[in-house]
Amino acid sequence: MKYQQTFKGYDAQTGMLMLVPTPIGNLDDITYRAVQTLKEADVIAAEDTRHSKKLSHVFDITTPLISYHEHNKHAREQELVDRARRGETIALVTDAGTPGISDPGSELVSRFIEEDLPVHALPGANAAVTALVASGLPTETFSFIGFLDRNKKKRLETLNLWEKAPSTLIFYESPHRLKEMLKAALDALGDRRAVISREITKQYETILRGSLSELFHWIEQEGVKGECVVLIEGATGDEEAAVFGEEPEEAWWKDLGIADHVAHYVKAGMRSKEAIKEVAKERALPKRDVYQAYHVDQDG
Repeated sequence: MKYQQTFKGYDAQTGMLMLVPTPIGNLDDITYRAVQTLKEADVIAAEDTRHSKKLSHVFDITTPLISYHEHNKHAREQELVDRARRGETIALVTDAGTPGISDPGSELVSRFIEEDLPVHALPGANAAVTALVASGLPTETFSFIGFLDRNKKKRLETLNLWEKAPSTLIFYESPHRLKEMLKAALDALGDRRAVISREITKQYETILRGSLSELFHWIEQEGVKGECVVLIEGATGDEEAAVFGEEPEEAWWKDLGIADHVAHYVKAGMRSKEAIKEVAKERALPKRDVYQAYHVDQDG
C-alpha cells in the first residue's frame, strides 16, 4: 500500500510530477491554474515540443521544454525521476487534452509511484468526456477503449470483447481509419445508436448522431477530417443478460404500448417524470422518445 498526501509529508527537497491538461482545440479552455503550474515548473515534458512551444508563446510561459513521447520514453524516464529526486517539479503535457490518456504518460506516472515520488493531476480538458456529455447517449456508465488496433483481426477481437458490455463505449479514431472502424463496429456490435464528434471545441466542431449504419454510409460518401471521438451505445436487454450467462427473461411489459407502460408506473404512485425514466431504462429508449409517446397519448 502506498499513501500519498500530495502537498504534505514529503521532504522539501523532493520534487513531483504534475499532470497538466491543455486545450483540445480552443485555447480559451486552459485554466488559470494550468498556466501558473507550467510557469512555475522547473521543466515541461511534452509529447511534441514544437506544439507546446506555440502554447508557451501564447501564454508567455518561459519554462524549458524537453520531449517525452512513445519513442524516447524509456530513456527519458530515468532522467525525469532523477530531476524530481533533486527537488524539481516536472510538468507533463500531451499535445492536447489530459496527459496519460492514450499516450505514454501513464507509464511515467507508474514509475513515479514506484519511486515514492508524488504525482498530482490537474483537472481540465478531455475529448472523451466532452464528447460523451454532448452525445445524447447514456452517461450513467461508460467505458473508454481509446484507439483500436490497426490490424483488422485484432480490431475485431477487441470489439467482440465489448459486445456484451452495458456501458456506452468511447473510442478515439483517426479520420483515415474511421470508415473501417465503423464497419468493424457494425459487424461486431450490430446496428446500435452511435455518435461521431470531430474537431471538438474548434470552429468546425461537428457532431453526427444516428445508427452505426447511417454513420458508416455518411462517412463513406462524405469523408471526414480531424481526429474523432466515436461513441457507441452499450448492450441492452438480451445482450446484457448474456454477460452473466443468464437466459433472458420475457419482459412483463412486452404487450404494452409505451404510454400504457408509463401509465402503469404512474398508477403505482410514481411521478410521471420518474415513470418515464424507468420506462426508458427498461425499453432501452431515449427518455425524450418515451416522454413524447406518453404526452401525445395523454393529449390525445
